[in-house]
Amino acid sequence: MFRSQTQRFLKTISFATLTLACLLVAPPAYADIQTREITHKLGGVELKAFIAYDDAVEGKRPGILVVHEWWGHNEHARNRARMLAELGYTALALDMYGDGKLADHPKKAGEFMNAAFKDWEGSQAKFNRAMEILKSEPTVDAERIGAIGFCFGGAVSLRMARGGADLDGVVAFHSALPDQPPVSKGDIKASILVINGSEDGFLPADRVAGFMKEMFEANADVTYINLKGVKHSYTNPQADEFRQKFNIDSLVYNKQADERAWKSMQVFFERVFR
Repeated sequence: MFRSQTQRFLKTISFATLTLACLLVAPPAYADIQTREITHKLGGVELKAFIAYDDAVEGKRPGILVVHEWWGHNEHARNRARMLAELGYTALALDMYGDGKLADHPKKAGEFMNAAFKDWEGSQAKFNRAMEILKSEPTVDAERIGAIGFCFGGAVSLRMARGGADLDGVVAFHSALPDQPPVSKGDIKASILVINGSEDGFLPADRVAGFMKEMFEANADVTYINLKGVKHSYTNPQADEFRQKFNIDSLVYNKQADERAWKSMQVFFERVFR
């Protein structure tokens, strides 16, 4: 009898051990990320919108616009849209230049960027059209919309926020800090998070002070994170390639800073969209 009970006990332990082992080695569940490209026209300019969302998430969720660097609507912006989709958002990487414009040199990128800011009315229209498309997505809660931007895209997003755009939250990575349009108390509806490197050669220190003074006087909800020792374009894995190719010392990818900034963004949007 004792031997029989012992055998049953050992069988039970073996089965539990086997079950635990199966759980430990079972393949992880991956998000079912769906993507598609929408081509549309505005003022005779052909624009692309890259949309990403997790098909496994039920119901409507916040939508987030992704604004590219000064290089143009490239894979970096699209990849961030996919990453946002993995977090449960629907993301749309928009095209601020149009007609397939992609810069292959900083000089050309600067020309594209300056033209976009010079024609700010047209740039606003591109941003707003992209927001309309995002809001019309079946997976999106049109009452909860945010934007993120990198470099030029960060400045675009911040400028839209300064202009009173109907956004819940804006996150700007290695971004310029625009001083236009002028803001008064209560003008800015969006909560703002700026994450820049302390060694960003494109960002004058006095501009940071000026920007924060403007935000304080506007009574805006603004958080500024200063990443110690981090340079420009820290989120783009191609930054090191660009630094070597074009001899721009301030362009350096920083994996640790990138991951820290992305986590800070997640906490920010969780608060904003709560």
